[in-house]
Parts: sequence; structure tokens; C-alpha cells
Amino acid sequence: MQGVEKAIHRTQEYVLSIQHPLGYWIGELEADSTLTSEYLMLRRFLGRVDQNLERKAANYLRAKQLPDGGWDLFPGSPSDISATVKAYFALKLVGHGPDEPFMAKARENILAKGGVTKANVFTKITLALFGQYDWRGIPAMPIEIMLLPRQSYFNIYEVSYWSRTVIVPLCILMDLKPVCRIPEAARIDELYVPSRAEADLRFPLSDQLISWKNFFIGLDRLLPNLENWAPRPFRARARQRALAWTLTRMGPGGLGGIYPAMANAVMALHTLGYSEDHPKMAEGWKEIELLGIEEVDTFRMQPCLAPIWDTSLAMNALVESGLPANHPALLNAAAWLVQGQILRRGDWQVKRPNLPAGGWPFQFRNDFYPDTDDTAMVLMALKKVRLPDRTDIRQIIKVGLGWFLGMQSESGGWGSFDADNTRFLLNHIPFADHGALLDPPTEDLAGRGLETLGTYGETAAHPEAARALAFIKETQCADGSWYGRWGVNYIYGTWSVLRGLQAIGENMNAPYVRRAVRWLEEHQNADGGWGETLLSYADPALAGKGESIPSQTAWALLGLLAAGEARNPAVARGIRHLAETQRPDGSWDDPRWNGTGFPRVFFLKYHLYPVYFPLWALGVYREALSRSQAQF
Repeated sequence: MQGVEKAIHRTQEYVLSIQHPLGYWIGELEADSTLTSEYLMLRRFLGRVDQNLERKAANYLRAKQLPDGGWDLFPGSPSDISATVKAYFALKLVGHGPDEPFMAKARENILAKGGVTKANVFTKITLALFGQYDWRGIPAMPIEIMLLPRQSYFNIYEVSYWSRTVIVPLCILMDLKPVCRIPEAARIDELYVPSRAEADLRFPLSDQLISWKNFFIGLDRLLPNLENWAPRPFRARARQRALAWTLTRMGPGGLGGIYPAMANAVMALHTLGYSEDHPKMAEGWKEIELLGIEEVDTFRMQPCLAPIWDTSLAMNALVESGLPANHPALLNAAAWLVQGQILRRGDWQVKRPNLPAGGWPFQFRNDFYPDTDDTAMVLMALKKVRLPDRTDIRQIIKVGLGWFLGMQSESGGWGSFDADNTRFLLNHIPFADHGALLDPPTEDLAGRGLETLGTYGETAAHPEAARALAFIKETQCADGSWYGRWGVNYIYGTWSVLRGLQAIGENMNAPYVRRAVRWLEEHQNADGGWGETLLSYADPALAGKGESIPSQTAWALLGLLAAGEARNPAVARGIRHLAETQRPDGSWDDPRWNGTGFPRVFFLKYHLYPVYFPLWALGVYREALSRSQAQF
């Protein structure tokens, strides 16, 4: 126990030392190389060439190249053709020749995978903007979708917020089809198989002849002819609608608070003739630049910033590890969080028109897109902190909790940014080859919903809790685990659910709960830790399997502790593993990645996850062990 106390103290001191003077915490949100590649292309498209920055970004890309010549989506994954094509083209744009050894190796990798036509849709669109892919090979997305009525099966409010913010400005680009002229030396004709002139740009049909995928591919092949030969009387009106929609949402924080949407927005405005000094262009570019991390000799891009998420998690970890609830650092953080509540209506109101605003975003600002996960974690943090006068925040909490509960989907679960975003048929359209067009309710968020309700004293008898509980029971995997949409993966989902079940007073000896406990026990590694490869998103047989890392070890421990397993030998081994792997400064590092943007295609590494989650687990363990000893 003495070792646990020391570990907790060291980590608390570390967390407090990295708090921003304004009260928040923020760690790097690391993504794969594609964003840095895209950033280099964006600068060329906008005519904002910065040779020193290009040199640093090229250094970063070269350092990320794999021995086989390609670029991966996360450490330990095989090279990915889309990431490799983007890196290759970006490096050619900044002056690297095709005969340089590392470029030749990259080209061999791409050709071995079938050439550039095997890349994903968004890669092809990016290349088309530079004349390196034929616009005729891009799946149709007519700008007239902006005029589809709310009642239509496909309209922009039936896809996820991230898809919506990316697609709307992208529709302007796809409608205008601009081409940024580049030097002849930067062309990538050498990436086509057998040649650019002979390459087949069509989407391949599914092996299952009668399928929705084949139906949409067939429809997509007809649309270009309709666009070229049929009258389009509403085209200009639709373009204006898309422009107005984009401009309205290009406020502080940038469009959607995410890089791809921000980049598409400024490219669309640039194509429409907006000058660099136009207020919307200037603000949009400023928000993009805030995502960059420049070091002495490298430069890389983040997909977005996560201060509210980091701050709320850090607060929960500090309180549950024994830091006094009225500690100045916690009060400072709480005051900062309160200021971040969004009280304006956003896109979510389309499905919930009568619901008052009150959620929190992931980023510093993202006014149209608060999310349920951040809102839940903030509400739990505010409940645990002892402010001098809680009357000042009672209304804030009431409104926030009301918004969160009002965003529950009909199924009983929660999506992240929208309610009932479940038209799964849309994932079959060729444009959505990443398979992440939607934001459906997920198990990890249902668990978070239960934990939030329990934190505020509610039980399974509460109507929203009862519906969420039914959702959780229905979605449990046969082996006892739960899928994790936003963290990797089944370990994350199982932790989230077990915490929620405990919070609402569920019987933790119920058979379905014990199956989850056994699953966690069975997937502990020999070193005492837990780990799960991101490959489990593509292959569920890999669920719970992987190299031990601190964040996943902490999730498993928190799940077991929620199930009343403080004296379980597996827990003791896990705690020992955390203590033994802690750095002298009180931190840990995840050698593998721990977060998910889009399962299978876009992954993340939250750099502070291996700090506050182990702290949280150690604190809960100490408290649970103390309670257990007091009972004897």
C-alpha cells in the first residue's frame, strides 16, 4: 500500500505541474502522417508556401516511413496505401525527386498494392484538386443534396457531424472542380497501374451481386451522365446554401473544430475568390495553424484539440485519487469548464428541436457541436468538486444534465454528437468507403450515461437509466465484453459499462456482469498489465489482445474495481504493473496508441491518457481496499 501511496502522490504532483494557468489541461492528440501530408498540400493549394515549414514537415514524414517504404495508420499496423500515396505526393510537392531511394521505395510499395486507384475516396479527391486524379473517377456527391428536404432519407442531418462538416464545403469544391497547377516534376503519373491512361477508375463491384453496395455503385456510375447532360436549375441555389451553411459555422474554433473540415472550408472559400484577409479566411487559417506542432527540426499536425476532454478527465482522476475536492487547482479547472458550456443551439436541434442547449464540446470552442461524452465527463467532474458556493453552478449543471439526457437515442444509448443517427444504409454509398459516415449510439457512451446518472444519485429505476441498461444488455458480446467506439477497444467499452453499472447500483453479481469480469481476467497479460491492438476493430478475434500499456491496464483495473474485485489477485498484479512501469516524474507513456477517430481507418494517441487513467485506477484501488479492510 505504501508503494501505491507514493505512486499516487508522484502522479498528482505531475498532473498539477502541467496545468495551464487558466485552469485547463491539454495534451497532444497525435494522429497518423496523413494530416501533415494534407497540410503541405493545403499550403500549396492556397499559395501559402513556407519553405522552412515544408522542410520540417518533410523531415517528420521521412522519419515516419516504414522499412517497407510505406506509411502506417498507427504504430504496429501494416503500411496503408492512402497514407503512403499522400506522403509520396506531399514530398514530391516540396521538391523530393522520384529517384531518391526513400521515394523509390515508397513508389514500389504503392505499385505493389495496385497503384493509386486503390487509395480511398478522400485521397482521390485531394489528388484531383491538383490534377493528379481524374474527377470522373470520384464518387458523385451533387451539391443539390443541400436542398433535400429534412424528410428525405439522405440529407446532411442524417450523417454524423464530422461527415457533415467535411462534406458541405467539399461539395462546393466537387461542384467547381478546381485544379491547382503544380510543377511537372511533382506529378505522380508513375503511381498508376498499368499507366494513367489505362487505369480503371471505376469502383469495383461487390462479390455479392445483389447488394446495397452494388446498387449504389451502379447509381453512382449513372450520376455523372445526369450531371453533364440533364438540366440543373437548382445548382447555383444549392451552392449558395452550402456556402451560407459553411460561413455560419466558421466561428471561433474553426468549422467543426476538426482539421479536415477546416481545410475544406478555406479551400472552398479560396476557390470562390475570397481573399486571404477576408475575416472568415483569416479566422479559418488561424484555427488551422493552432493545430500544428513545430519543433526544432520537425512539424506535424493534430486533427483537433482536446482541452475540455483532458481537463474533465484530469479532474475526475485527481478527485478520485484523493486530492481534496476544494483544492485550488480543481476550483480553477471547474471555473474554466463552466465558461465552456455551450448555450446556443446547434445542428443537434434538428433531431431535438425542443431541447434547451447546455452541452460541452471537445475543443476550446465548437459551438454548433457539443458532444455527449464530454458533457457527461464534465458533469461528473463538477459534481465531485467542492466549490465555495455551489448555488452559482446549480443552473449550469441542471441545464447540462438536461441536454445530456435529452440527447439519448430511441434505442436507449447515446451517440456522440447527434441523436438517432442510425441510417446504416448510407454507409454503403461509394463516397463513404471509410465506413464512418454515421454517429450511432454506442456501448461506451451508454456506460458513460449510466455513470453520470449514478453520480447524480439516480438508480436503475430512473427512466433514462432503465433504457440505457436495456441497451447495454442487448449489445453485450457473447464473451462478456462490450465494444468501445472511442477508445481501444473492448477493454475500453467494458470499463465504461462496468463503471456505469456500479454507479446506478446494479447487482454486480448478476451473471452478465460476472461474464465481463471473467473476460477481463482472461485477457490479462503475463506481466500483469492489459493491452489491445487497434487491429481488433477489423478482427474481433483480437479483442483484448496486445502489448500491455498503462491506459488500457488502468481501464481494465477500473472495470474490475467497479465490479467489486479489489481483492482479486488479477487486480493486485495490475496495480503492481502500474507501479513498476511508472516513470520517476510520476507519468507513464503508452508505446501503443489508445484512441479511435474512425474504427479501422483513423486512430489517435492521447498523450495524457497514460497519466490520468493510471492515477484514477490507483486512487480507486486505494479507496476500495480501505473500504474492504474496514469491513473486517
